Amino acid sequence: MKFELKVAQHASVVTLPIRMFMAHTPTYRAALIDYINRGHTRLVIDMQHLEYIDSSGLSVLISARNQALNYQGNIVLLSPSPAVRSLIELTRLHHIFEIFETETLALDFLRHSSIVEESDFDKRVIADLAS
Repeated sequence: MKFELKVAQHASVVTLPIRMFMAHTPTYRAALIDYINRGHTRLVIDMQHLEYIDSSGLSVLISARNQALNYQGNIVLLSPSPAVRSLIELTRLHHIFEIFETETLALDFLRHSSIVEESDFDKRVIADLAS
């Protein structure tokens, strides 16, 4: 993972690796949570190079989103491949993550978005994923 602070936009871009699966998720989760805890609470998760993600990889994104929400932050997704996007839609995560095709749009959204609060719908989607 690569972390890039975008000072002018008050956000960071986190570039995911080519694969995110169970063997690596504890490391990725710890890195994202630590980054958020250090004050970087508005993140663009760049998925352009991500070719494969499993359910444990998706759980990393949910954990990071929940942690960002604790700090009144937000996380958006950038350019998932068709296969990754299909999985995001299959798991209904597109209902809780905004998805953008350009970094400019994603950063602009974060710059102008207000505090995000977890809705009852978000809680149901996350609960369904956990079961």
